[in-house]
Amino acid sequence: MRKLIMALCLCFAFTTLQAQQKKVLNILAIGAHPDDCDSKFGGTAALFAQMGHKVKFLALTNGDAGHYAMGGGVLAKKRRQEAKDAAKALGIAEYEVLDNHDGELFPTLNVRLEVIRRIRDWDADIVLGLRPNDYHPDHRNAGSVVQDAAYMNIVPNVAPDTPPLKKNPVFLYMSDHFKKPYPFQKDIAVVIDDVIDIKVKGLAAHDSQMFEWLPWTNGVDVSTIPKGEQERLAWLKDKWMNRTADANTLEAVKRWYPNLDVSKVKHVEYFEICEYGKQPTDEEIKEMFPMLGAK
Repeated sequence: MRKLIMALCLCFAFTTLQAQQKKVLNILAIGAHPDDCDSKFGGTAALFAQMGHKVKFLALTNGDAGHYAMGGGVLAKKRRQEAKDAAKALGIAEYEVLDNHDGELFPTLNVRLEVIRRIRDWDADIVLGLRPNDYHPDHRNAGSVVQDAAYMNIVPNVAPDTPPLKKNPVFLYMSDHFKKPYPFQKDIAVVIDDVIDIKVKGLAAHDSQMFEWLPWTNGVDVSTIPKGEQERLAWLKDKWMNRTADANTLEAVKRWYPNLDVSKVKHVEYFEICEYGKQPTDEEIKEMFPMLGAK
């Protein structure tokens, strides 16, 4: 009888361990425009998706102003399709684009409630947003909206038509280069070298941005951009992605990949832990980012 009980206990422990190891994480990344999340989180999102976790991108505006030759409903429709194509390229579960006008986003109560409902509906374990000190007013306001939702998503009487979460997610900022009121803090570093080509394909799906609007805003003659698919991917990777991480930023990589030769690392995505929401320990971060230390 004792052996039977011990066997049952071991079986239960093993089953519990398997269940814990197979926990599916729900990750929600929120940007102001279609392509915001892709550029800052696309590689890590692809890694999550490959590991069987559920990733959703949410754009708070429809991007209907971000072009030099088209706009309005025509551009909004195109950008929605680009978002769907990007989701397919990255392997993520969903890419939702809200119908707020590009360039006109404000952190209103209605927008906040939309975000709260999406966080709850996704049962998010991790929510990523922008810092509210970006150059673009839509980016700043998108960051403020996510911050404003950070506590309210567990309050039952706020957006009562959607059941509140029983636990607060971990809220993270996606990276930027702005210095005031303080520089971005690289709390978490994810090496994305193995999926950089997937990230580039995801970005390339936003062709109105990657091959037209953004080059145009940087003074590039768009007529010189290659037309063939493979040539465009190579051009995009060379111009926008091929940036070797410097010595200072690699210190954050060493923390999370102690056995990795960081001198060979080329592509990293960084995240800052927001002081709102759940405050994770290092062990909890490793559980929520199971790709860390995998090299």
